[in-house]
Amino acid sequence: MKTLNFRRRLGLQQGFTLLELLVVLLIIALLAGYVGPKLFSQVDRAKVKATQAQMKTLGDALTQYRLDVGSYPTTEQGLQALNKQPQGTPNWHGPYLAKDVPADAWGRPYILNVPGRSSDAEVVSYGEEGRAGGNGELVYGL
Repeated sequence: MKTLNFRRRLGLQQGFTLLELLVVLLIIALLAGYVGPKLFSQVDRAKVKATQAQMKTLGDALTQYRLDVGSYPTTEQGLQALNKQPQGTPNWHGPYLAKDVPADAWGRPYILNVPGRSSDAEVVSYGEEGRAGGNGELVYGL
């Protein structure tokens, strides 16, 4: 008798209607459309802040290099001069960084320009676009 009641209940149960499923999918799509862009903009802002912090660290190391050597490394020597002594720099007391020169938050190398556009030297990250003058280019002047 119990088995018969169980089978009757199973026969009476129905799944969700197509309309109910579509409403749930619509709600999920609306939430994703609202939350997704906000989440990705947070990631982009975090990359910019991390890159700016690294650029400040590189700027501090370059300032110490200039105090020791008397000038910034040339553009050709680049930021590698902070870890490996360039020829003709007897007052070099590095390395000036604890580790190798890091890449920016997008995985690209930093650029050292001596002289800079509006300062004695500048550290440049081309940002997300990865090209000079592109949208999001970051410049740290010394």
